[in-house]
Amino acid sequence: MTIEILVDDVTSEATLRLIASHLDGMREYSPPESVHALDVGALRHPSITFWSAWIDGELAGIGALKAIDAQRGELKSMRVDDRFRGSGVGRALLRHIMAAARERGMTSLWLETGTTADFVPAQRLYASEGFTECAPFEGYAHDPFSLFMTREL
Repeated sequence: MTIEILVDDVTSEATLRLIASHLDGMREYSPPESVHALDVGALRHPSITFWSAWIDGELAGIGALKAIDAQRGELKSMRVDDRFRGSGVGRALLRHIMAAARERGMTSLWLETGTTADFVPAQRLYASEGFTECAPFEGYAHDPFSLFMTREL
């Protein structure tokens, strides 16, 4: 299985559907004030690079990098299509985004994820790639539904 990861302009129907699914999932497992996922308009902001992962012509996952400043980036909108969960797509996207951040001269990555059981696979993935828990950053506040993590690059 070959995973092809491409910069995405956030316009294809497949991408828009997966973003909608991602937002629906966040709203299902977290109260509205704890949903920090970005909508399509926000994902098109110039400070964000958005990627999609493809397997045999099918969209398998998405992920984005938001530039906080020249040294720090935030991981956003990581989502693997349910059909491809457990196949390595999330790890491939995460590693791709980490490499892109390094190439841009960033020295650390940050992220916010959920705390309920539904987010445990994501938490495990991030921890396995060297992310550790940290305090809220860049405008986030303590929230029982949010877990904050960071990693030096």
